[in-house]
Amino acid sequence: MGPVPTRLLAAGWVAAVVLAILATAAVAAQGVQGPGVVAAAPPLDRATSAHPLPTSAATAVPQPKAVAAKPKARIKLAAPPTSTATTTTAPPAPAIAPRPQIPDGKGMWIWKPELVEKGDVIALVARAQAVGLTHVFVRTGSTWDGLQNLQYLAQLLPYAHAAGMKVYGWDFPKLANPAEDVFRAKLAVNYVTPSGDRLDGFAADIETLSEGTQFTAAAAQAYGDGLRAAVGPSTLLVAVVPNPTPQMRRQYSYDAVLPAFNAVAPMVYWLNRDPGQDTADALHFLSRYGLPLMPIGQAYDGGPEGGRPGVPPPPEIWRFIEVAKQYGAVAVSFWSWQHANGPVWNAIKSAQDFSVALKPMPKASS
Repeated sequence: MGPVPTRLLAAGWVAAVVLAILATAAVAAQGVQGPGVVAAAPPLDRATSAHPLPTSAATAVPQPKAVAAKPKARIKLAAPPTSTATTTTAPPAPAIAPRPQIPDGKGMWIWKPELVEKGDVIALVARAQAVGLTHVFVRTGSTWDGLQNLQYLAQLLPYAHAAGMKVYGWDFPKLANPAEDVFRAKLAVNYVTPSGDRLDGFAADIETLSEGTQFTAAAAQAYGDGLRAAVGPSTLLVAVVPNPTPQMRRQYSYDAVLPAFNAVAPMVYWLNRDPGQDTADALHFLSRYGLPLMPIGQAYDGGPEGGRPGVPPPPEIWRFIEVAKQYGAVAVSFWSWQHANGPVWNAIKSAQDFSVALKPMPKASS
């Protein structure tokens, strides 16, 4: 065939390719696109808008402002200590209130001071020294009579303390208003004489209904709790209670009375009974409360109360003292100074139990 046919074939092939390209362009111009065929995007042409914006309204697209970096806050460091050595001081220990001092030896109760050595406090201290008394109880008031005998205490306390003798106040509360009874007792406990002396403790004579007291367990407990709160933990408080006979235990709540007190002083007035047995029974019963025992013996005429007429004789006084010592009593005392006769004083003096060495009698100031 020679070279001519070959050139003709090549020219035909090129023409076919050109025709195919032109056909594809025509289809694209008409918007027809077959599946899987991605048409090339036509170039953008900015056409003139029918409502062009005025030139004054055209604004550039705002660009975000660059945020200035905040300076880092400086951390102030505390100045280093001048010395690396440290010392720790322990806080002081809390002060502990002193414990009340429990009486010892032999004592006597004073009801009406004007009937005690005719009201002469120097004569009182002299007799107390002569018979070996270490302490006395002086009435400071009652619900019925109010606060009493402060002027007498102003005279007695300096001489008694100079002789080494303790003086305790005592009060007879009715318990109709325990707060009122507590207030009166606090006045007595806080009383200070012109010489700077004060009572060494306080005894509450908590009686029964038969003596005019409006006794209930609740009233007795309120009185005891209020009294302790009023005078503080260092003040000696002595509970004066009835002889705990079986009959008395059925009507008198020792459980309610005793918790606030430091010692208990049962009134062991044996009347027509054996003083030794009464004392043993009373102290045996009260020992369950764990309080120091300070029984009060009978030194008055028990006849009007159904006992033997007259003040008990010396053998009964000695028996009371002896058994009290055997049953662990720390002290004994007697009701009362104004009722005791010569034989009672001699019996108290001669009793060896509860004897305590005393200071010499102080001289009266001129």
